Amino acid sequence: MLKYSLKVEGMMCGMCEAHICDVIRKTVPDAKKVSASRKKNEATFVSEASVDEEKLKEVINNTGYTCTGVQIV
Repeated sequence: MLKYSLKVEGMMCGMCEAHICDVIRKTVPDAKKVSASRKKNEATFVSEASVDEEKLKEVINNTGYTCTGVQIV
């Protein structure tokens, strides 16, 4: 299992966090333990397979938020 951490700017409320989680689940169908925190400007999830980080950033950026980084932790 790989744990991914994304830096996401622009989340202001719980609905924003839910929106980011939904985008991650749609982009990475096998994502598990998906969570987002507006206080930390962060989203995390685990996946068994590697993820196309550039595609994930692009999809998040296209929703109106800004993904400034993706890393495996």
